[in-house]
Amino acid sequence: QVEQYVGEIKGGLRPAMKLTVIGMVHSNPKSFSVTLLCDPVDANRDVGLLFTVNFSDKSITRNSRIAGKWGREEKTIPYFPFTAGDTFKMELLCEHQQIRVLLDGRQLCDFTHRIQPLNLVKALQISGDIKLTKVA
Repeated sequence: QVEQYVGEIKGGLRPAMKLTVIGMVHSNPKSFSVTLLCDPVDANRDVGLLFTVNFSDKSITRNSRIAGKWGREEKTIPYFPFTAGDTFKMELLCEHQQIRVLLDGRQLCDFTHRIQPLNLVKALQISGDIKLTKVA
């Protein structure tokens, strides 16, 4: 069963805001993604951040879509932090220039904001092979 979550970010994304995702990876996962959307209803609108975790090649891809076009993929990570069957706590910290992604308290990567102004980003969507415990 694939988990689907969509939650509104009230007032839009802004610096010093923190989004927390706590969940558990399925026992035989393929992938999951965490997406910051400009429009929770119309998925074809701009995407502030698509954060995709792929277990087959142990990659984490970040990208964004502006005016219908996907940008340059970012794939650099210091380590692959997810393990099948394990729980995790992921924090997305919104800073002035970037989104900082922490996993279990350790910094995993940054993603420089491509969508301005930030408050255009209005929703958080999570889908894939994880079971969510808490989203805040």
